[in-house]
This record gives sequence, C-alpha cells and structure tokens, in this order.
Amino acid sequence: MTGYLDISMFAALFAAILLGFPVAFSIGGIAILFAYLGWALDVMDISLLGAMSQRIFGLLSNSVLIAIPLFVFMGAVLEKSRIAEELLDTMGRLFGQLRGGLGISVVLVGALLAASTGIVGATVVAMGMIALPTMLRAGYNPKVASGIVCTAGTLGQIIPPSTLLIILADVMSNAFQQAQYEQGKFSVEALSVGQFFAAAILPGLILVVLYLIYILVLGKLRPQDMPPASLDLAKPTRREVATAILPPVVLIIAVLGAILGGVATPTEAASVGAIGALLMAGMRLSERSRWLIMTGVFALGMLGILAGVFPVRLQRNDLDTIALVSGGFYVLLTVIGATAILAALKAIFKQSIIHEAVTSTMTMTSMIFATMLAAGIFSLVFVGLGGEERVAHILSTMPGGATGALIFSLAFVFVLGFFLDFVEISVIVLPLIVPPLILMGHDPIWLGMLLAINLQTSFLTPPFGFSLFYLRGAAPKEVTTGQIYAGVIPFIGLQIIGISIVWLVPGVSRWLPDWLF
Repeated sequence: MTGYLDISMFAALFAAILLGFPVAFSIGGIAILFAYLGWALDVMDISLLGAMSQRIFGLLSNSVLIAIPLFVFMGAVLEKSRIAEELLDTMGRLFGQLRGGLGISVVLVGALLAASTGIVGATVVAMGMIALPTMLRAGYNPKVASGIVCTAGTLGQIIPPSTLLIILADVMSNAFQQAQYEQGKFSVEALSVGQFFAAAILPGLILVVLYLIYILVLGKLRPQDMPPASLDLAKPTRREVATAILPPVVLIIAVLGAILGGVATPTEAASVGAIGALLMAGMRLSERSRWLIMTGVFALGMLGILAGVFPVRLQRNDLDTIALVSGGFYVLLTVIGATAILAALKAIFKQSIIHEAVTSTMTMTSMIFATMLAAGIFSLVFVGLGGEERVAHILSTMPGGATGALIFSLAFVFVLGFFLDFVEISVIVLPLIVPPLILMGHDPIWLGMLLAINLQTSFLTPPFGFSLFYLRGAAPKEVTTGQIYAGVIPFIGLQIIGISIVWLVPGVSRWLPDWLF
C-alpha cells in the first residue's frame, strides 16, 4: 500500500474537490497531509519540504506571471464599462437577418473579446445575459443557443492574450529546460510567452472557422433551430459598426503587435493593454472628454513609434539640437497622453467601474496564484513519493512509443478536464507528463498547442466545466442545465477535430513562431 501513496494522493485531491472544499486549500492541505504520511511510513524524505520556500519565491519573483493581473484588469475594465455589450448588440444587428446570423455574430464577438480581454467568465456571462435572451426570442433552439454562447466564450483561453497561454508558456519552458538538462545539455534554450502567443493564433482561428462552418451547416440542415432575427431589428450604420469594432481591434493590434513584433515583453504589452482599456472605457463613458482622450491615444501611439525609431536619452550631456528638440516633443506627447489617462480615470471613477474592475482583478489573480502556490507544494510532495518516476515509467511503456504516450497524455488531460480547472491541470499534471514527452522527441511548442486546445475543452466538459457554470448563472430560467450540457456536446467534437488538425499539420502551430522568432 505504501508504494501507491502518490496515486492515493491524487485520489484524495479529487475527493476533496468533489466534496466542495476550496481548490487551493485542498491542493495544499492534501500535499502537506501526504508529506507527513509518507514520512511516517518511511517512504519520503521530509527534508524535501525545505525546497518549498524556494518554489514559492521562484513563483512570486517570476516576471512573466506579472502579465496575468494586467491582462485580467484589461478584460475586467472592458467588461464593466459595457464595451463588450455594445459590441454584441452591434454585431447581432449586423448579422441577425441571416439564418444562423445571431450565432455567427456571437462567435465573431467571442473571438474579438477573446483577443481583447482573455477572460472566459466575463465573456460567457456577458453573452449569456445579452445574446442568449435575444437568440431565444428569435426562436433559436435553447440547446443550440446555449452551446454557441458557451463555446464562443471559451475562445478567450486559446486566442492570445490569455492567462492559459501565459501559465502554459511558463510550465512548458520549465519542462523544456528540465528535459534538456536530462539530455546532458547545460547551455539550455528557453521558450517565451511570445512564441506561444504566436503559435496559438492560427489554431485559435481554425477553431473559429470550425464553429462558423458548423453553425452555417446546421442552419441549412435544421433551419427551425436557427431562424433569422425579427425584421424590426434595426441594421447598424457603418459608423456604429466602426465605433463598436475599431477600438477592440486597435487594442488587439497594440498588445499582440508589440509582443509578436519584439517591441515589448508580454508584461510590458499587458500594461499597454490595461492603459488602452482605461482609455477605451473613458471614451465610451465621457462625451465631454472624448476628443481629449482620442488625442491622448494618438499622442501615446506616436510616442511609442517615434521613440522606437529614434530613441533619445535626455540624461546624456552630449545631445545635439535634433535630439533635444525630439526629446522635448516626446515630453509633450507624454504630457498629452497622461492628461488623457487622467481624464479617462475620472470618467470611470464617477461610474465606480474602476472599483469593480480592481475587485474582480484581485479576486481572479488571487485564485490563480493561490492555486499555483499550492500546486508547487503538491508536485514537490508527489515527486518525493516517487510519482515522477511512476509517470515516466507509464509513458515509456505505452504501446506505440512516443505517439502512444502522447495519445494517452492527451486523453488523460481531457478526462481530468471533466473535474479540474485548467490552472490545476496546468500546474499539477503538466510538469509531470511534459518532460518525458519532450524527451521522447515531441516538439514543445507543437505539444503546447495540443495541450492548450485540450485544456480549453475543459471549460466545456460536463459536469464541472466552468463555462457551463458561468452560463447557468447568467442564462434565463427557462434554459435548463440539461439543455446547456446537451448544447456543448457538438462543440466538444469540434474541439477534438481542432486538436486533430494541429496534430496532423504541425505547421499550423509552428509556422508563425518560427517566422517571427
């Protein structure tokens, strides 16, 4: 029995989570309990827990993870300021007259919100409260409507920037370095968040296309499930479409362009995104300050471009006239930009949006980091109980060699998605299975994309898919839980097709990062 303490530890964790204990406390508590149990049974060296402080310090000093609260804040501001609501309303009126048009608009809005917020919960709740009642009034089958809303909301996990990709990049980079050490390489290569963001763009777009094709085909085969919206739904003007779509698109280009172009690190780009979200919210909420804020946006954009093309260091004492004039102009642009930011902050303070956004950011960030801290302790104890060797042995003895091991790992992660959140799977399970898979010859970025789509699916799989819970809380009472569960099943099949495409055509995930990096 003592030889199976590592497996018993996972079973105890599942039991604790299913009983309703908070996830982070369950992970940390089970780990400490089994550490002392292993010590009492003489199967674990308790001095291993001395490395716990190093793991905690390593997590808290990880500069890459600073991007998480900034991206969460960006999404929270966009959601609380109802920019997402305006986008949904405009796109719904634009495509509503088509058969399946409301479904198409929900998927397209989900993709835009995914690339500008990256927060699944906010997107699903917003669309559940706004789009779902509209779809039901138009005569949509509740199952179909629920499935579309749920699935479109999860695009925030695969389309960058997303917290999943940031955490996954950190886990995969550490696993890749560990695999290189085990191969005897001491000049190791690291992987960056930017590479994973680049790798995820095409797979994310492929999923969007799969969803749209499914909606169009379903609209042809079962028109009674997806009728056109009412003719009295006023079509938006070009100005309304531009006003709703352009700001999120500009924000997406600013954030992803800065990362993929090598201009900024993900953390720096996340701060750009946070400021951009504040300015967007300020423009929407304050008619009087709109032109000032737009001028500030233009000034900050010019400052970013000009300072990159012709940098000036004002602290130097050998500057020529051109450099001094340029420096003065940069200072002027900075003052205009800062004034615009203050005007935006004033507008959103009046509406108490900043308070709600900060509270939401702190809540989500605390949950993520508490889970990651607890998972670090859990994996340390699991290794101490011999679990790492067991996992490596299981994968190495799988029939089919490296391919069989990968199929088993993907299936295992898929099943875990029925019970665990992506954060727990990413920081507990992946560090154990990824190094052996890389040692078997699998490319880490391609492997990361397969796992990313798999983890995105965990939001949809009953009974504990988080998107299902989010929608259940926001959906009208006439939509039953069973209808929500039934609605996502076809989309889970589409997710599996997406994984298969990335598997069979590795260039889908490798081409863009190879070209950019």
